[in-house]
Amino acid sequence: MDPPTKLLLLVVSLITYAGCALSAIRCPNCGTTPVPYPLSTSSSCGDQDYKIRCDSSGNLHFDTLNNSYPITAINPSSQRLVIKPSSLLPNTCITSDLMSQGIRLNDSLPFNITSSNTIMYMNCTPTLLSSPLNCTSSSLCHVYINGTSNAAPCEDGICCTFRAGGSSTSYMIRVRQSGCRAYTSFVNLNPNLPLNRWGEPGLELQWLSPREPVCGSQADCDRNSTCGPDARESGVRRCFCMSGLLWDPIKGVCAE
Repeated sequence: MDPPTKLLLLVVSLITYAGCALSAIRCPNCGTTPVPYPLSTSSSCGDQDYKIRCDSSGNLHFDTLNNSYPITAINPSSQRLVIKPSSLLPNTCITSDLMSQGIRLNDSLPFNITSSNTIMYMNCTPTLLSSPLNCTSSSLCHVYINGTSNAAPCEDGICCTFRAGGSSTSYMIRVRQSGCRAYTSFVNLNPNLPLNRWGEPGLELQWLSPREPVCGSQADCDRNSTCGPDARESGVRRCFCMSGLLWDPIKGVCAE
């Protein structure tokens, strides 16, 4: 085998080993914000299926298929995070992510939009009036529009309200020219509260529990786990917990 080929194989082996050995390591803080397992801000920590981004200013972002949104809250115990929806463009009833058609998650990744979100569509076409959404004059979106100064351009248009989380909104909050051109969202909104107690707009996402870390050999696992074949994924080996211990997907360890 020639030297360049040997070097290439060595590099590939080291990269593979690093990904396995470090897959259950919690990422360092992003600025002052903790990054809980399994969320990952680099290839050397967290689970690579749970990628988020830490910018140079110490702020976390969630990248969708077509855009990026600031993360405003993370709750590791409930496996949920909140992102900030796009704002309205100045003096318009159009959100800044209209060109990218709103929020679109990758449905092959372990994140989805929760049913805790109350979504308000604004600047909608008349076709929405025949939808199952609440587009009546008593819809909560009117409370938001009438009480929010930068939403004043939306006052004369059609708006609709609904709770997210159904099959059509588990991975997408869509805005488009032929539907609704603007939206906002509130998490765990109590409709009986006045607008000034709704809190800041946000969209809550949840993540599925991560599985045990992938391994190449026993050297990739700690003393509480063994590297064995994954019955659910052909050709994959994972660090499975020893007898008497259970995998803790929140802490990323085998525990009693």
